[in-house]
Amino acid sequence: MTDMLFRTDAYLRQSEAKVLAHTPEGGLILDRSIFYPHGGGQPGDSGRVTWERGDIVIADARKAEGGHIMLLPEAREHKLPLPPVGASIQQTLDWDRRHRHMRVHTALHLLSVIVPLPVTGGSIGADKGRLDFDMPDAPDDRDDLAAELNELIARDLPVTEDWITDEELEASPGLVKTLSVMPPMGTGRIRLVRIGQGADQVDLQPCGGTHVARTGEIGRVSLGKFEKKGRQNRRITLLLED
Repeated sequence: MTDMLFRTDAYLRQSEAKVLAHTPEGGLILDRSIFYPHGGGQPGDSGRVTWERGDIVIADARKAEGGHIMLLPEAREHKLPLPPVGASIQQTLDWDRRHRHMRVHTALHLLSVIVPLPVTGGSIGADKGRLDFDMPDAPDDRDDLAAELNELIARDLPVTEDWITDEELEASPGLVKTLSVMPPMGTGRIRLVRIGQGADQVDLQPCGGTHVARTGEIGRVSLGKFEKKGRQNRRITLLLED
């Protein structure tokens, strides 16, 4: 399987790798990847791959069979030659886009803290994200919620990770906030993202995505309109202010 370098260092912007295979979709399989593959509401990373005789722009990263990650070139570059199997390449992230995903993703975890209801869906973008909640009635205190969220962010809490077994997660079902997507199980261990430490801990939940190291890195956010999505669902949109 692809060595997922973003799991151990979400701030790694460049890395060497070796090409393991080409895919029928015109993509690349590498032995190690700094590109996060689309999943859990977070988009796949983009960037560039360079090698001795060329370079291509990577538009997306997706999961592939066997635990691999597939890098997909921009459509306009599909006619360009790919680096040959076995070649050494340099992979470079579109860091600004990835970092904004990280900021939005961590902010959405905090949104689930101040709105302590089951989450029925969500998505992450470079400028905004959203969570859908099992919420029959929309809250009427948007400004208060936004203020509370920004206060949490300003506390500059550390964001860290732990790992537990499938059995430990099954014994603690309250860790899972999402109703629509369950954490991937079957590999023997599950990653938990923790915000805050000790008495200052505010959140702990399974997550495979990338996050900032401290909440202060998110910056100020605002809340968009609350939308009705079905009888029981309300959507809250969060926007980065810079």
